[in-house]
Amino acid sequence: MAEVAFDGVTKVFGDGTTAVDRLTLDVPDGEFLILVGPSGSGKSTALRMLAGLEEISAGQVRIGDRVVNDVPPKDRDIAMVFQSYALYPHMTVERNMGFALRMRGEPRATIADRVGAVARKLGIGDLLERRPRALSGGQRQRVALGRAIVRQPSAFLMDEPLSNLDAKLRVEMRAYIARLHAELGSTIVYVTHDQVEAMTMGDRVAVLRDGRLEQVGVPQVLYDRPDNLFVASFIGSPAMNLVRGRLVRGDGGAAVQLGSHRLRVPDRVLDARHGLDGRLGREVVVGIRPEAFERADGADPEEVLELPVLLTESMGSDLMVHAKLDTPPVITHAARETADEIGTADPALAPEHSGYSSVTARLAPDADAVAGRPVRLTVDVDRLHFFDPDTELAIR
Repeated sequence: MAEVAFDGVTKVFGDGTTAVDRLTLDVPDGEFLILVGPSGSGKSTALRMLAGLEEISAGQVRIGDRVVNDVPPKDRDIAMVFQSYALYPHMTVERNMGFALRMRGEPRATIADRVGAVARKLGIGDLLERRPRALSGGQRQRVALGRAIVRQPSAFLMDEPLSNLDAKLRVEMRAYIARLHAELGSTIVYVTHDQVEAMTMGDRVAVLRDGRLEQVGVPQVLYDRPDNLFVASFIGSPAMNLVRGRLVRGDGGAAVQLGSHRLRVPDRVLDARHGLDGRLGREVVVGIRPEAFERADGADPEEVLELPVLLTESMGSDLMVHAKLDTPPVITHAARETADEIGTADPALAPEHSGYSSVTARLAPDADAVAGRPVRLTVDVDRLHFFDPDTELAIR
């Protein structure tokens, strides 16, 4: 096994597009690191540079003690699992899994032993004589994983390997890959656009946007302490509610004004966020996780949001309530840049921008919430997040 590192790595394509911008990231030996971000964030390009499938424009990539910028892919001692499985259709499962070992000239007996052992571990020992066309999607993905595992590489690179599977199989394979990592103790760099995969599988998660590293940390830290609006809105399902507010002084102390509603902010919340000092009377972006809402039963009016319900979604274990809050939506710098790139008008002037925001609350399945009627909600103020509307950075 080996440590993997990006040191100021940049990739600029021939048309001038910067896909990865000065990426510096260390992956310790044996860690399961997730690279996550929306389409075009540079995560797959970073992985391909690590694999040697893309040239590096600047910086260094290291695997173990070696700088591998100019090392051919076959000599980097890594194994890659692709989204498309990339199995040879004319070969049996056994020959697919043993192909790399045959190319290395391993003895036939050694190949048979290692392929058999890995196939049993993956639960495909009875499929060795089948060809890929006779396998389900989940079975093909296990064969692709098995082909990588039998090589016993220094690191595994996985590029959205589960995106072609249905929802049930994705859940099963997420658990399977996580269990394999625990058994093998291998270094894994795993690319996905699905933040649920990122939160449930990785030891750490690195969030990319426009080729830049926004934040890296253990999944719970990214959820509890996002560094900026982008990470706050990307990590979590449903996404964090982001609304415009203003810190004000109320009769009982500080409060945050959200449109016509006001939430008291206890001193303990202010004391825990020294960055809020001196911000009374100033605008802030307030982040509220859907899980921070509860139905209000006889609560103080300054602890209640009474909001019209737009829509409800029953999830069985939860009820998602989409409600209307009379404060303008948050338009991030990224959203404005996207609007400019595609030639649309300022998103703040778009038709859906009508002076209110839609907020989502995750409530108990038996919560009394019906579209068209107001719902009374309390917020766990200790779980509020505050962001600077200009820099979009967290206020702490």
